[in-house]
Amino acid sequence: MKKLLSAAMVATMALCGSAQAAEISMAANSTGKNLDFLRKMFGEFEKETGNKVTLVTMPPSSTEQFAQYRLWLAAGNSDVDVYQTDVIWAPQLADQFVDLKEAASDVVDQFFPSIIASQTVDGRLVAMPMFTDAPALYYRKDLLEKYGKAVPKTWEELAATAKEIQDKERTAGQKDMWGFVFQANAYEGLTCDALEWIKSSGGGQIVEPDGTISVNNEKAAAALEQAKSWIGTISPPGVLSYQEEESRGVWQTGNAVFMRNWPYAYSLGNGDDSAVKGKFDVAPLPVAAVGDKPSSTLGGWNLAVSKYSEEQEAAIALVKFLTSADVQKRRAIENSNLPTLQALYDDPDIAAAQPFMPRWKPIFQDAVPRPSAVTKVKYNEVSSRFWSAVHNTLSGSGSAAENLELLEAELTELKGSSW
Repeated sequence: MKKLLSAAMVATMALCGSAQAAEISMAANSTGKNLDFLRKMFGEFEKETGNKVTLVTMPPSSTEQFAQYRLWLAAGNSDVDVYQTDVIWAPQLADQFVDLKEAASDVVDQFFPSIIASQTVDGRLVAMPMFTDAPALYYRKDLLEKYGKAVPKTWEELAATAKEIQDKERTAGQKDMWGFVFQANAYEGLTCDALEWIKSSGGGQIVEPDGTISVNNEKAAAALEQAKSWIGTISPPGVLSYQEEESRGVWQTGNAVFMRNWPYAYSLGNGDDSAVKGKFDVAPLPVAAVGDKPSSTLGGWNLAVSKYSEEQEAAIALVKFLTSADVQKRRAIENSNLPTLQALYDDPDIAAAQPFMPRWKPIFQDAVPRPSAVTKVKYNEVSSRFWSAVHNTLSGSGSAAENLELLEAELTELKGSSW
């Protein structure tokens, strides 16, 4: 273990020097096995540095996390030193975080440039990438083989295959079987899901990189109406309140043919307590028509140091440790989280432990970013308006065309003269 940590800890010790041991805290979300992994890493960091790390547990919902973070940072709270941040938050919270550019100068070239760029605001590196994310289509390979079905390439094929297998499994006694589970609660996760439906249907990406509001179009409306048709037919009515963990719960108990989810669900799905262990695989998300490009939403989590921290050196050392090659490798093997370091995709140990991971590389490299960079500090409001319009459509409160027309008007007013 000492040998494993040595490279990462050289930088840590250099930063901490011989200073007195520090007490620092880190806020992190509770999705999947994230907290268990962090506690284990904290123990090793503490043993090597003498510093003490306290975990501040956050809910799995990124929307709830962001709201709490914003309150703490606006108040100049010094109790939290390190924040686990969503890839989209950099433009909105940049002024509250320490510039890590100099501290990371020795390692920054090892990361994917696009991910570093997503965390760079006005030339300042406001967060270090811990793991990246892009969702895929999880499918029950045993059930597709049983009924002679291919992995669906289009959303229409997905719906047809899901319905056929769902109905046949129910007839065979699996009364709780559903065809497809995803995230349709009114939160940031629905923005991700719906962006994928719309972008893969040729309907744009809500707000284009040049700032144009593009969401009110026929292809976008058709994509949302198609998703609405799934609810109550191939997806449970309760999907309207599902986030990632609720979707995984249905899937992992063996009660879904398909699931849209992030990479973290892969290792959990192959756990000893999983009803689908060894029975599933992953593929790119479907498209509207053959020839269209799959459109997984770019996700990922990063680590930022609060400018209000009274222990910034120790906090930076923790960030560098948790984003180091050694720790990212272990996170990939144990949690199936995608590394942000390019070289790890050629690592034989990772490939052996997570055979799917090299195949996931093109999925996230072609992933579609949410319009956070162009809408800047207004992104949270843009996303909230968007997911509300989508949720209204899915729940039968107005048609997609009506809701997107209203959304366009709201976003136009929000934009004003510029984003």
